[in-house]
Amino acid sequence: MTSPFIETSGVKKLATFDELAAAGPLHHQTLFTGVPVWLVTGYPETRELLAHPDVVRALAHGPHMDTADGSLVQAMDTHMLSANPPDHTRLRKLVSAAFTRRRIEQLEPRIREIAAGLLDELAAAGGEVDLVDSYSYPLPITVISELLGIPAIRRDDFRRWSSIVVNGSVHSDVVYFEAARAMVDFIRELIEDKRVAPSGDLLSDLIAVRDGGDRLTPDELTSMVYLLLAAGHETTVSLISNGVHALLRNPDQLALLQAEPERLPAAIEELLRYDGPLQAAIPYVAQAPIEVGGVTIKAGEVIVFALLAANRSQQKLGNPEELDIARPDNAHVAFGHGIHHCLGAPLARLEGRVALGMLFERFPDLALAEPEEDPVRSQGLLMNAITRLPVRL
Repeated sequence: MTSPFIETSGVKKLATFDELAAAGPLHHQTLFTGVPVWLVTGYPETRELLAHPDVVRALAHGPHMDTADGSLVQAMDTHMLSANPPDHTRLRKLVSAAFTRRRIEQLEPRIREIAAGLLDELAAAGGEVDLVDSYSYPLPITVISELLGIPAIRRDDFRRWSSIVVNGSVHSDVVYFEAARAMVDFIRELIEDKRVAPSGDLLSDLIAVRDGGDRLTPDELTSMVYLLLAAGHETTVSLISNGVHALLRNPDQLALLQAEPERLPAAIEELLRYDGPLQAAIPYVAQAPIEVGGVTIKAGEVIVFALLAANRSQQKLGNPEELDIARPDNAHVAFGHGIHHCLGAPLARLEGRVALGMLFERFPDLALAEPEEDPVRSQGLLMNAITRLPVRL
């Protein structure tokens, strides 16, 4: 696991997450953006701090947003992931009323149908394919697009915008703002279309949902759609790609899963722990001095949770650096912890189970086309995403 904590030259990597985690649970580091932070790599310390009442979302917005016009900031960041109580409580309650577990469970037949169609296309192509482009990406983007009612013709545009916005720190402000404004304009058009003609999809329900006299404002709607589209589908793409890669690199574990497919739900949890879709969570800040892991975090200091490192640092697991789908306790923080635990986690888990289960059932001899090469992963602080995964069917 390489670290996103890079010197301002953008060339020399200071250390890997593994090296940092081995050195202790908390580290005072400087991000490649020049911001000093407390980097948390210990699992118990991560859980403790994520649930701590004095650890809150940092007020600063994402990359480049300090120079953005206020209307763009409000249209992208007025969502529950960047909010603290009581605003967070209100927003999560409203969104949860539309994004229910029952709605997610009802998606499974359609997710299987989408996966089957993509697997048919893979079979027709034969030979070697890039699994990210041909399977890991189109499955979740189709699911979330249909869930929100986004036309298929706009999905390629959305992929381009979201890739830039989610990894904004490695793009120039010009490139970032162009993608962000295009995405916001698209979402606003989509919302107006749904206001005029509701169609029973999640976006129509988010527009209509109420809690007494309360409802989502226009900026809260655009921000929530942006969050669902960008964060929701990007993480699931990585869950699928990283999971396939991990299993192909650990053939004994893949063989166990193929022999005992009932282990699939537990395997998904272990894959999330072992090589989850996020390197780090969006930064937090301490509201008051906090004693943890033998150090004192001062009020006002920024905290970054290195989720990958935390998941790999659980010494109580025994051999935490090994993939073990039969591990009896594979608890992880891949979806966060506390009040900001990912609302879309049940959907990501469902898509992961369907995607991996059907892929290895259809292609039991699937193999890495470049077994000696480490796959290229996206740059940036947040995502742990394989960008290309050549496989032989």
